[in-house]
Amino acid sequence: MKVTKNIDSYNFGAKIEGIDLSKELSEEQINEIRQAWIENQVVFFPNQKITNEEFARFARYFGDYGEDPYLKAMPEHNHIVEVKRSAKEKTSPFGGTWHSDWSFLKNPPAMTLLYSKIIPPVGGDTLFASTKDACIDLEPSLKDSIKDLSGVHSAMLPYADDGFYATELEDRSMNIVTSKKAKAMQNHPIIKEHNESKLDTLFVNPVYTVGIDSKSDDEAASLLASLYEHILQDKYIYRHKWTEDTLLMWDNRSVMHMAEGGYDGHDRLLHRITIAG
Repeated sequence: MKVTKNIDSYNFGAKIEGIDLSKELSEEQINEIRQAWIENQVVFFPNQKITNEEFARFARYFGDYGEDPYLKAMPEHNHIVEVKRSAKEKTSPFGGTWHSDWSFLKNPPAMTLLYSKIIPPVGGDTLFASTKDACIDLEPSLKDSIKDLSGVHSAMLPYADDGFYATELEDRSMNIVTSKKAKAMQNHPIIKEHNESKLDTLFVNPVYTVGIDSKSDDEAASLLASLYEHILQDKYIYRHKWTEDTLLMWDNRSVMHMAEGGYDGHDRLLHRITIAG
């Protein structure tokens, strides 16, 4: 197994080759992959021909299945979600704003995995921002001022019954569920220790962090905007360009991500599994 770090001179991300994910893996291989994932935050395996069953088996090497509270899974594979957009759709790409998956849960997922089935010839990149590296570089006085603050997280903006997906006018091929339950709130420390690397990360994101506990709306909005401006500097970004039959997995505890568009008129299909935190 070969791990190539810093793909295309990015500061994080790694490609893993020389392993066949359609086969059962040894404990040594699983541990090596896990360590590469923690160190590099985003890793991908190109040229993998795997079935849904093999994808699910590989994912389970890294923990229990996580929740996907507002997405319906495939009927025959109840932990695999189809992330899809048809050539005729006019909707915005799913996941097209910076976020950390399901950060509004009490225990957000540790890992998300995507396996590419149909990839358009243009567009459709996935971008990642290292909240770990951004936290390391945070100005010391700012870091000290926020170390005891908690962000307020909620799924209300996209998934409430009056949220983005409930009120959009165009038809969407993604199977999304909206609910009043999405207005529930959950607090998480803004500076959160990664439970495996033990390094601090900035655990906030523009989609699900709707406020800061003990701060007014205006104060929270100003502070969050400054943190996002810091996190989204080019030096903290990795851009993944997809090819078909690639399995990609990221550490939800140390990166934000977003999906780009730019492929109108083309089908796009990936399969997704989340692993519990």
